Amino acid sequence: MADNEQGERFHEGKEHSHLANDSKDNRTIANKLAREEKRQGEVEKDTPEVTAMKEDPTAPAKMHGNKPSRGAEVDAELQREEEEELKRKGKA
Repeated sequence: MADNEQGERFHEGKEHSHLANDSKDNRTIANKLAREEKRQGEVEKDTPEVTAMKEDPTAPAKMHGNKPSRGAEVDAELQREEEEELKRKGKA
């Protein structure tokens, strides 16, 4: 059978083909350590939901068109109270 009849060969070394925490991954410990050292310099960016949640705990639910959970509402209330207390003390 000719090479052109077999179709496209599998492309080796696809990007993101290894999971960092995969226990069955055959990478050596040295390779894993080197990768982690490389990642230490990288800055992980927050998703829009995480950024919104830092400002308002009820934001992710509202962004998805849902009613915020009671816990998120309590968190928002506590956050407001803490901000008011800091303003009252003149620290914010």
